[in-house]
Amino acid sequence: MSAKTATAPEEDTASDTAGVTASLPTALCSVVWSGGHPYVREGHNGRARWVGLDDRGRPLTLTDAELARRGWSRRASG
Repeated sequence: MSAKTATAPEEDTASDTAGVTASLPTALCSVVWSGGHPYVREGHNGRARWVGLDDRGRPLTLTDAELARRGWSRRASG
């Protein structure tokens, strides 16, 4: 018989099963994953954006709010 231990919620995902939202990284050059694609934090002076590619390989920039709505993780899934 094995005992289950309680674990802390994952800190590397946008939300857990309780719906608590984690904060996106704010350091430039941070990398997060969303929809199977990596996004890199670029910019300065309050104009930072997340830059990546869409499903067709075209450049795509997202705000913090847009990326949070899409869902994100600090690691690639799979």
